Amino acid sequence: MTPKERVRCSLAWHEPDRAPIEAYLTPEVLASLERHFTGRSVLECLGVDFRGVEAPYRGPLRAPEGDVFFDIWGTGYRRVKHGSGGAYDEAVIHSLARPRTVDEVEAHPWPSPDDFDTSQVEAQCDALGDYAIVCGGPGTPDILNGVSRGRGMEQVVIDIATRDPVGLAIIDQRCAITYEVMRRTLAAGRGKIDILHIGEDTANQRGRMFSPKDFDEVFRPRLQRFIDLGHEFGAKVMLHSCGDTHDLHLTFIDMGLDILDSMQPEPPGMDIEAARERCRGKLAFCGLISTQRTLPFGTVEQCRAEARHRLDVVARGGGYIFAPAHNIQPDTPVENILAVYEEATGRKLM
Repeated sequence: MTPKERVRCSLAWHEPDRAPIEAYLTPEVLASLERHFTGRSVLECLGVDFRGVEAPYRGPLRAPEGDVFFDIWGTGYRRVKHGSGGAYDEAVIHSLARPRTVDEVEAHPWPSPDDFDTSQVEAQCDALGDYAIVCGGPGTPDILNGVSRGRGMEQVVIDIATRDPVGLAIIDQRCAITYEVMRRTLAAGRGKIDILHIGEDTANQRGRMFSPKDFDEVFRPRLQRFIDLGHEFGAKVMLHSCGDTHDLHLTFIDMGLDILDSMQPEPPGMDIEAARERCRGKLAFCGLISTQRTLPFGTVEQCRAEARHRLDVVARGGGYIFAPAHNIQPDTPVENILAVYEEATGRKLM
């Protein structure tokens, strides 16, 4: 099977020649794997069946200030090293904390969908040949995390809980802009994009991030537009959400979501086999290879055993994408990464 055929087969709830494979890697892990594979494509060596396309942003950006750089929303970031050998870009200038009225929200220098160049999207699709093609990502629209980087997490939670008009206006601006960019990207792909990838952290390690009422009134209608958009263009829709999402699985199914991405096996409520039976034939899973425990701290044998469980139990009958539960972190031994992907591909990775 080609990668595209393999992915489509699994998402149609038939069992392909092997489970489709995805890889989520930090830059440091990617560099380590590039050294291991001596210049060969890491994604090809790992058997990854997916490739991404995008409409690059060509609009104005606020000029860097020292070691602080800015994103399209006006949020300022500084790269901060952490103890495991990597670095993350942490928000240090919260431009979306300044608006105090809805008029001030509207006056904010928002990016325009016109500043995203969709002219090469179809050519990108054609160049990727037989891979399953994805647009978007976990940051689309990413209401909680995306807005909090510019406004502060505590304030966004308060905005949602109190239905603050200013906070909701900011959320709606982000959703409207990202929706239009995705709509134009899908249209430019002319039916060649297989998956629209969106993101929203709906849970933490202990369960729901927000009450059912908050989810139904704030998150659901906004996310529903993206699910409907993907289906309008013949694409499957994949939602990234960390945490213990088990209480939302039936809601996701009711919304028409096709794939739940980056599923974490560690939370107490995430009984993998129970979740599989609850969602079989209705909601595909992507992830479930532990990036909190097994990959960084397990033995090679434990990594192989976890991979085999996902392949032998979860992947049966289709509806599963083999992937880590999040970006693999720099403190993860390369031999553990190779072990799980050797199980998934069925071949030795040299």
